[in-house]
Amino acid sequence: MHKGILQRLGEWCARHAIIVIVVWLAGLGVLHGLQNSFGGTYSDDFSLPDSQSQKGADVLQANAPTIGGTSAQVVLHDAKPLTDFTTQVNQAVASLQKLDHVLSVQNPLPQTNSSGTTTQTGALSKDGTIGYITVRFDQNPSALGTDYLNGVDAAVAPLRSAGVQVEYGGPLGEAARPHTKDLTSEAIGFAVAIVVLIVGFGSLIAAGLPLVTALISVIVGLSCLSLLAAAIDFASVSPTLATMIGLGVGIDYALFLITRYRQLIMDRVEPHIAAGVAVTTSGRAVLVSGCTVIVALAGLYVSGLSFIGRLGIAAAVTVVTAVAGALTLVPALAGLIGRRIDRFCLKTPVAEGGPVAGEDAGKKSGEQQHGFWHRYAKRVEHRPWWFLAAGVLVLGILAIPLFSMRLDHIDDGADPTSFTDRRAFDLISQGFGPGANGPLTLVVDQTNVPSSQRSTLASNLQKALTGVPNAASISPLQATSNGNVLTGTAISTQRPQAADTTHLFNHLKDVSLPQGAKGTAATTYVTGVTAAQQDFTEIISSRLALIIVVVVCLAFLIILAVFRGLLVAVKAAVLNLFSIGASYGVVVAVFQWGWGGSALGVAGKVPIESYVPMMMFAIIFGLSMDYEIFLLSRVHEAWIRTQRAEDSVAYGLEITARVITCAALIMFSVFAAFILSDNIVVKMLGLGLAVSVLVDATVVRLLLVPAVMTLLGRHAWWAPRWLDRILPHLDTEGESALHQAMSEPASKR
Repeated sequence: MHKGILQRLGEWCARHAIIVIVVWLAGLGVLHGLQNSFGGTYSDDFSLPDSQSQKGADVLQANAPTIGGTSAQVVLHDAKPLTDFTTQVNQAVASLQKLDHVLSVQNPLPQTNSSGTTTQTGALSKDGTIGYITVRFDQNPSALGTDYLNGVDAAVAPLRSAGVQVEYGGPLGEAARPHTKDLTSEAIGFAVAIVVLIVGFGSLIAAGLPLVTALISVIVGLSCLSLLAAAIDFASVSPTLATMIGLGVGIDYALFLITRYRQLIMDRVEPHIAAGVAVTTSGRAVLVSGCTVIVALAGLYVSGLSFIGRLGIAAAVTVVTAVAGALTLVPALAGLIGRRIDRFCLKTPVAEGGPVAGEDAGKKSGEQQHGFWHRYAKRVEHRPWWFLAAGVLVLGILAIPLFSMRLDHIDDGADPTSFTDRRAFDLISQGFGPGANGPLTLVVDQTNVPSSQRSTLASNLQKALTGVPNAASISPLQATSNGNVLTGTAISTQRPQAADTTHLFNHLKDVSLPQGAKGTAATTYVTGVTAAQQDFTEIISSRLALIIVVVVCLAFLIILAVFRGLLVAVKAAVLNLFSIGASYGVVVAVFQWGWGGSALGVAGKVPIESYVPMMMFAIIFGLSMDYEIFLLSRVHEAWIRTQRAEDSVAYGLEITARVITCAALIMFSVFAAFILSDNIVVKMLGLGLAVSVLVDATVVRLLLVPAVMTLLGRHAWWAPRWLDRILPHLDTEGESALHQAMSEPASKR
């Protein structure tokens, strides 16, 4: 019999199980060692070369390096006035100034010049008990590593020794956050997965295989990601995101293969042949599903933002290793265990069902069509409009909050109080007002303005900056030493993540500064960390629709190529949009509306982090296609064999319901466990992905899919002749190989 590449791969891995397992374990050890020696670090350092905030920063860097760069605060607090610690403060300022990558350091205490005049820096509270040292770096300090932070700690050690509370704010505070792995989340997800697999399989060995292979695959993937991080800048959330996705798909992919393998063993197929058939059948679906997830993640590069695209790469790395583990490590372990896969059973093994060949096809299919899921599918057939309406109603209600979604950057005030940046945020809010945590730097480039017009320009700008809505204060514009640039600082009445701060930023950028510079050759900018975050959010918002269109079209083409049905591909794309809308709505209700956010460890209401919807869309759309492909593969197989549309839906639902339910419960538990993370972005992603999987496995798969497929009938698989001719012929479930294997005499298997 002719065997394809996947079948030969599966059989080879099963026959040479020890070699495959040793190669994986050796690779894991080597990569982990290389990671410890050469692995990179993760930081949220991103640049927007064409944004006005970046251009403003470049102007400052060229004309006044000491007031440019990335600023961070060292916040000081004591019950006594900080002037009582003048010696220690001056010592800390001098030590900070000597550190590498530091452009300038501003002392918060009043300064006396050579003429005896004392000036206030504005960095000391009215009662003198709270102050902050402003440190400007030539790059984001979060990218400088732990050793650099040790140098900062040594510089401020005299203050701490004197009993002064010292906290780090801004990018320096983010660098000082505890870099603990979400081991609790991973452990909880794994524990729930074990319970679900044991209950679903009833076999300790069969339940353990998906967990072992997924764990090994994820560790290998994370080591590869760390090595990539040595050459590419990845966001701090990248390893957690990669772990979350890798565990979810890794367990699912292994589960689908083990289910098929176990069924073949029950049918008395030889273990190595069963492994080969499992890889060439369910393994094909795993390959297609994995490619769909990777394509969806790669679609993030359409945003044109490397920060977002690299998040997609990070998640795709563990998806690749999960697919590789499913196609090689799973058959190797299965071949090693052989028929002992059900040796330690808690209940009598039950066949999962599946396509069979030859004379037994009709008989076995008929025997299987008496279960709960078959009867349920028949109920849907009788009243498809009712089930469709119920599903749409549920998803519509869940999606209502979506229409009030507000994208922004979550500020440090939402972090746990155990984080130094949160404590610094609270101290600055207490001493100077919440807006002081996100100052906006005003930059006016007057290089091309004649000297005779510059005083008039400064006067007009100052008038335009008077009475600006949502501004607590705007400092007078000061010229740089070369006279080519005017700079000032605007402080919002509200915290950085507030809508009022966004309004202030937009008003300064689009109204106040342009009006003040009107009629001159001056160019105006609003820059700084908060301004860069606002620009980032605007760019993300403007490109989200493009990402959605591109990912939907790619997924549509994949489904169309796999199943060769125009309407079934449209149905898959549209229904996935419904489930994504519902998950968006839940995230908005919990975090932005505050419905239960405090129970999840979130301090108050927060906006939706700007890149979370984009990431959620790519991941959810890719993962939803997993279940879509596995379910539709069985429905399509029955349709090809019987040409009866309604019976095909019942058949597909009947034989995939148990395994898809187990897979969905596992993925839900893995994602939901990450809600326990201290990182709010991880909480958002965990909740959004968990809800999407839950909705997809219940409302979409149980209500909408059977209802829509019933209503479409045979038209679901229709395609114009010209389209059918150009579409590739893909056998996602490798049915020809399965039929050949099952039709062989038992003695030759």
